[in-house]
Amino acid sequence: MNRANVFVYAHAGHGHGADASAVESAHHAAHGVAAFVPLMLLALPLMLLYLGAAFWTSRRYKRWPAYRSLLACVGILACASAVAGPLAQASHGSFTAHMFGHLLLGMLGPLLLVYSAPITLLLRSLPRRSARMLTGLLRSRPAAVLTHPVTAALLNVGGLWLLYTTDLYAAMHTSAMLHMLVHFHVFAAGYLFTASILPVDPSPHRTGMKLRACVMIAAFAAHGILSKFLYASPPLGTDIADARVGAQLMYYGGDGVDLLLILLFCYRGYRAAGRQHTPSTPNRPDEGNRILRSEKGKEGIHST
Repeated sequence: MNRANVFVYAHAGHGHGADASAVESAHHAAHGVAAFVPLMLLALPLMLLYLGAAFWTSRRYKRWPAYRSLLACVGILACASAVAGPLAQASHGSFTAHMFGHLLLGMLGPLLLVYSAPITLLLRSLPRRSARMLTGLLRSRPAAVLTHPVTAALLNVGGLWLLYTTDLYAAMHTSAMLHMLVHFHVFAAGYLFTASILPVDPSPHRTGMKLRACVMIAAFAAHGILSKFLYASPPLGTDIADARVGAQLMYYGGDGVDLLLILLFCYRGYRAAGRQHTPSTPNRPDEGNRILRSEKGKEGIHST
């Protein structure tokens, strides 16, 4: 074989190698995009539903704040990423990924959604009869018990202790139904707890700030103790090194969200104290509570 033929074959081989590399890169890129499809299929309809309600009610009533819509979209994405998409897939084999999802689904996501005031938006969107039924449910005794800070804290932190100190964590990875129920509980309990500590939507069952502060501190302490316990005694079926990284993420990441909750709680207390020392303006009812008193439940939004 002469030198020219050697050059031709070498060049051809190099070309095929480049083509194979390009095809492989395109395959990985397509696979990466496809991994986000379940996340988008879950999050986008919920985001569009919220944004549609905000737009529709703004045409008939007081304009819905844009920052609440932004908080809702980010909160929906945070919660949806814990149950669908790459993070949800990784959480099946990694305790660290699972714990990151827990922080999004049970702590940060609920906080963002609470401040998006979904109940207020729902009251503005429903017809009169349905709005009356919803306000009746909010006034009911079961709603008062369920939304009480002590009950919400027990459901939230107590559920986590039950999940990680029993066989429930291992069992949830072998049953799709149990896996879904656990994630639903983590979100619902996190939302109830956050809403009971930082009430944004109108509610006839609000408790005093002192009680909420005591419950909040106790819940934060129980969450921190659980993360330390998991560092020393990882859940069954988890790698020790992975479990310790996840426990540290739970501890420090939880502290970050807890600090945000404390700052918001103190800010609301500061504003409430300022309103108490400000002379009241006659004939100016509170807009948030007025929603529950009105027939339609559409007169305004609760100020925070």
